[in-house]
Amino acid sequence: MTLVFFLLSLSLFISSSASPYPYAGLSYHIDCGGPTDSVDPFNTAWLSDRFFTGGATSVVSEPLQFRHPQEKTLRYFPLSAGKKNCYIIPNLPSGRYYIRTFTVYDNYDGKSHSPSFDVSVEGTLVFSWRSPWPEDLARTGAYSDLFAFVSDSEADVCFYSIATDPPVIGSLQLIRVDPASYNAVSVGQNYILVNYGRFTCGSDQFGPGFSNDTDLFGRSWQNDKDVRSTDDDSKVRSLSTRNTIANTDQSPNYFPMKLYQTATLVDGKGVLVYELQVDAKLDYLLWFHFAEIDSSVTKSGQRVFDILINGKNVNRIDIFKEVGTFAAYSWSYTVKNLSSTVLSVKLQSVEGAALISGLESYALVPADVATVPEQVVAMRALKDSLRIPDRMGWNGDPCAPTNWDAWEGVTCHLNKNETALVISRIDLGSQGLKGFISDQISLLSNLASLNLSSNSLEGTLPSGLGQKSLNKLDLSDNQFSGSIPQSLATSNLQLVLMNNNLLEGQVPEELYSIGVHGGSIDLYGNKGLCGVPSLPDCPLFWENGGLSKKGKIAIAVSCVFVFCLLLLVLYIICIRRRRNDYDFGLPQDLMSLAAKRNRYQRQKSLMLLEMESQHAKALTPFTPR
Repeated sequence: MTLVFFLLSLSLFISSSASPYPYAGLSYHIDCGGPTDSVDPFNTAWLSDRFFTGGATSVVSEPLQFRHPQEKTLRYFPLSAGKKNCYIIPNLPSGRYYIRTFTVYDNYDGKSHSPSFDVSVEGTLVFSWRSPWPEDLARTGAYSDLFAFVSDSEADVCFYSIATDPPVIGSLQLIRVDPASYNAVSVGQNYILVNYGRFTCGSDQFGPGFSNDTDLFGRSWQNDKDVRSTDDDSKVRSLSTRNTIANTDQSPNYFPMKLYQTATLVDGKGVLVYELQVDAKLDYLLWFHFAEIDSSVTKSGQRVFDILINGKNVNRIDIFKEVGTFAAYSWSYTVKNLSSTVLSVKLQSVEGAALISGLESYALVPADVATVPEQVVAMRALKDSLRIPDRMGWNGDPCAPTNWDAWEGVTCHLNKNETALVISRIDLGSQGLKGFISDQISLLSNLASLNLSSNSLEGTLPSGLGQKSLNKLDLSDNQFSGSIPQSLATSNLQLVLMNNNLLEGQVPEELYSIGVHGGSIDLYGNKGLCGVPSLPDCPLFWENGGLSKKGKIAIAVSCVFVFCLLLLVLYIICIRRRRNDYDFGLPQDLMSLAAKRNRYQRQKSLMLLEMESQHAKALTPFTPR
């Protein structure tokens, strides 16, 4: 029986090891502030700093206290780079990603003032740093991680300055993981799992950056000694094995074997207690990890214990009954409606000593609403065409997170279904802009007010300007040229200011009528405009910088007339040519008739000659011989 069980366990291990990890290769390890690529002692390849929107680089003040090169450099974002800056990692397939940051201050700027700032991932606020940091944290830094879904082909990790403090980051890692991991089907894609504690029980800290032990997701595991205790004088001890553990490194969570080769347990029937720090405003997903690695347990019922969360008995565990010995067993539970910042987890013995191999705590952070994708495209196009300066912080999502202000000069609101954010107002007057208006502005279908006055913008006004939602338009004191697009005449504008530009052509009558119907319009200072009261008349066949409708009709009529005239000339030429052809090629009947007539004339001439000859003889005098 023992041999059969051993062979079964071995086959499970071989089958789990034989299948290659399907998400290997898609990962980024970015050394923020690092000038060159490098490889750390654990063979992780680090990329030089890239994918950032702004900021500057620096080095920690005491680099010798840090173990790895990627922990000694950093990128910071001064206020001159704008309130909001991001790392934007492009060209990613949709799916779930493990994202890990290393944040360090270590007085890099010599000001002895750790900064206050927020961090968002995919438009959702996930981390908040507030000055002053704990002294050891400010000096040595800290790792933070989470799981998030990416669906728009790029991952945005953004930093928002509080007051005038510059955000900082030491390194950034992004690793693609199984999309079904951590109960994704039941939890859904609309939550970000933020790590509030990932503990290995009975072993030292391990994982990437701390040991050579493999975790396919890139997770690191902390020792549990700082969060565990007992509710009596029972002794806590550790248990370990080198035996192979079945059911590890398997889809969808790929928990590493090392996690299950150690455990913490309490002698006798003591109660093992874990106290986890939490945010009472959020729900939490707890994952428990067990493996029966005590060879003295040979049947179900020998080790049984209850799990109590905040005093509530939520489950009874019998590891052997679930998976036997030397096999991994995991169980998860979601905690809701917290009333305290401490979450209590107790393992209370029923039979034998309670035992645990690992414990994870994740805050379920609801994903914030994001800006409608096509409007993000439009705003990024405007950022480029208007040459928005870095100081305005136009990076990441224009409107999200909703906890932060939108891009400077931009106002957003929820759409009708309250499922996304839309742009309702852009106010960029007197910002020293020198570009032009992108035609992508037509994608801003909810834009109600646009103010680009008192800049140095040029070019023609795009035909897409004039959304039905637009009611205020101020383009005054720029260098716009060309005609006023007809689309503005079909909008619901109540205020139009286009004075002091280089516009020309006929003003649409519908647009000018705004002033008649209670609105306001100012076109002063555009010498080329015409066609409405207070402006010169337009040339007969010219309007809006081109031919008028009448001019086009006149040209069309002229073309038809010329064409008909050409047809008439060709017709006359053809008729004349046919007549000339009869002179040179007479029909046979006509030729016979002419011949007969010629013979008659010759006969008549001969007869006349003969008569004249006889008459002459008659008149000659007689001469006698």
